[in-house]
Amino acid sequence: MINYNNNKQRPEKDMIFGIRAVIEAIQAGKEIDKILMRRDMTSELARELFTSLNSLQVPIQKVPIEKLNKITTKNHQGVVAFISAVTYQRIEDIIPTIYEEGRMPFIVVLDGVTDVRNFGAIARTCECAGVDAIVIPTKGGAAINADAVKTSAGALLSIPVCREGSLTNALKFLVSSGIKLVVATEKATKNYTQASLTEPIAIIMGAEDEGVAPEHLRICDEMVSIPVLGSIDSLNVSVAAGVLIYEVVRQRQI
Repeated sequence: MINYNNNKQRPEKDMIFGIRAVIEAIQAGKEIDKILMRRDMTSELARELFTSLNSLQVPIQKVPIEKLNKITTKNHQGVVAFISAVTYQRIEDIIPTIYEEGRMPFIVVLDGVTDVRNFGAIARTCECAGVDAIVIPTKGGAAINADAVKTSAGALLSIPVCREGSLTNALKFLVSSGIKLVVATEKATKNYTQASLTEPIAIIMGAEDEGVAPEHLRICDEMVSIPVLGSIDSLNVSVAAGVLIYEVVRQRQI
């Protein structure tokens, strides 16, 4: 579930207020991260907004009017849109380009990673390790805001981020493109160093509390785990991602 608790702290320059203003922003090609909308909106203008959003992968959250009033004192008309810090790309466009350049795809998929700082840290590692793209879900992922960009040390401004309405379909596309899906899970019995990571690869990381969704586990080719020898059950997801990402780098350099 998307966390909206920090919306009040985001600067107003990162927001668009009012139905007509949001519609015009969408028509102008502005990249929208998410939209908060009053629960009981049924006006003709609201329906026009929904029509504008039909072809876009933008999460919409219905909230009480009090929530919107806490975010801003401006005349929001029941709608607040948050501008994305990045321009999202499509994984269907990226993979063919990588193959055409004679390279092996290296993708990281984040399934349910909602913490902005973890997301930014993973993006920084991805950029340093030469990952080709990060894939995230439209719903249930961290917001890509100024905090995420700052934590990534600016990496999110250079590495492609693909926001997918259906992570299941995105994973199936990767499989059909000849990419091996390797998921990190504590349920696995195979040590991550025992897996072959030299071919076209996508590393799948899940949320710390729930891990990778069961339906996505079934699509993956291989499950691996990172040994935990202390009393704490698991590593922070950004640390675990770093371990696996650089294992790919290590194996490819042998």
